[in-house]
Amino acid sequence: MSDVQHQILAGLQEIENEERVEILYACESGSRAWGFPSKDSDYDVRFIYIRPEKDYLSLFEKRDVIERPISNMLDINGWDLKKALALFRKSNPPLLEWLQSPIVYRENHKVIKQIRGLSALTFSPKSCMYHYLHMAKGNYREYLQGEQVKIKKYFYVLRPLLACQWIERYRTMPPIEFPSLIEYLVPADSELYSDIQQLLMRKIAGDELNIEPRISAINDFLEEAIAHYEQVAAQQSVSDAGKYDMQLDELFRSTISNQEF
Repeated sequence: MSDVQHQILAGLQEIENEERVEILYACESGSRAWGFPSKDSDYDVRFIYIRPEKDYLSLFEKRDVIERPISNMLDINGWDLKKALALFRKSNPPLLEWLQSPIVYRENHKVIKQIRGLSALTFSPKSCMYHYLHMAKGNYREYLQGEQVKIKKYFYVLRPLLACQWIERYRTMPPIEFPSLIEYLVPADSELYSDIQQLLMRKIAGDELNIEPRISAINDFLEEAIAHYEQVAAQQSVSDAGKYDMQLDELFRSTISNQEF
């Protein structure tokens, strides 16, 4: 186990002790999970937790988020299970990404297996596509217009737009890992593929990706994709958010009644 993994596990244990909660699941959620970390990337640890059953029966609701200040490259925060399931019901993309993270630090297999089993059923193409489109448009507008651009931000526009493309093509939640999106969706013999792979290798190698001339092939793709998905998103189907309420309620009740504090 690496020193960082030890720090993360110790930090999670400390949160459990201080907050009197049980962490059901903890994973990596940022660039390290997405597959394009830099050497100095933070560790973005996200978790789902439960409190003692009596806390859910109180007149005075506890805060449903636990956050810790960023320290030593560790960014750790999490959601109460009740909040997480309410967002899961609405096909919340960040939560769905957590559940498929390739880097898992803690997992209650029984509970998380049940949640994952419902994820395909509650998936909403429309809400997820709008989420990724909004993310892409914001980063594109802020960082990637003009002749000189903040070049590392290409990843934060490419990933969500490729996620939109995946949803349009496969009607499922897209893979969290950026390299998988590229391999499935970008033709290997294209200029776009070559330019993305060069940027990816530079970022992972730790090159300073700051202000540089725009990359025409990537910018052309981004502009076309944003225009396309602004139209396509409105045509996507919406999942029936209430269809699986009984299963989610039962999952929540059984989890808090079987907890071990």
